[in-house]
Amino acid sequence: MSASGLGRLPIQRNSLREQIAGALREELMAGRLAAGGNFTVKEIAELYGVSATPAREALVDLAAQGLLRAEHHRGFTVPELGWSDFLEIFEARVMLTDSAFRRLAVRPSGYDWTRLSSLRRRAEAAARAARAGQLDVMVGCDRRFWNELSGFLENRRIADYLDWLRVQSWMFAARYLRAREQLAGVCWDRQGELVEQIASRDLAGAHRTVNQYNLFTVRLLAELAGEPLESVTVLPLLLAEPSGEPAAAGSPAPLPAPPPALGR
Repeated sequence: MSASGLGRLPIQRNSLREQIAGALREELMAGRLAAGGNFTVKEIAELYGVSATPAREALVDLAAQGLLRAEHHRGFTVPELGWSDFLEIFEARVMLTDSAFRRLAVRPSGYDWTRLSSLRRRAEAAARAARAGQLDVMVGCDRRFWNELSGFLENRRIADYLDWLRVQSWMFAARYLRAREQLAGVCWDRQGELVEQIASRDLAGAHRTVNQYNLFTVRLLAELAGEPLESVTVLPLLLAEPSGEPAAAGSPAPLPAPPPALGR
């Protein structure tokens, strides 16, 4: 039967499945489900007080995303991400972000400026959690902030891929951060500055701040993991001239102004 012969079928999301997957994802990001840990569908179902079906579906979803590893007759295992894994994750994130900013320099974003107030709230929450050193809160706030910010790139596929990379970055970083007695002031907390650069249509400034964030992140994790910073091949990208600010004479490419009624 051809697709044209089918009636319109209702598509429903299994919210329970998504809620369990979301909760487990934050557990993985915060390191509460430690690398190498193994658990079964039954254990997860009992933990969340649900039947086996949504628990299994959530675990299968996370395994399909590479955030868990399915083990035959043994349930699911949290993968152990090493420095080489993190380098791949980090380098992909940097190259993709750099390319997206440089694309904006020649084709400005048609960003929905009504989202600025929500972006500011996300930034405040993420910065507050970082300054307080609240890792369990930080991972969720950080992810929500960058997801909100990715709307500025106007490319859902890029945003989704960056989110997937961010989850894995936290999975790598969490075990080192959890080993520290004091996290207050250790993690990056300049989200508000980045938002204001976007609000003022300062593309070069926003690009530079994101580069500084990535440089801060990789320096911190290299130190915590006892790895050489020289192994990070994308460092030149982080130190390069930002998009919208050419080395030759000329004005930086501005971001488009929001409609007059949507002022800051």
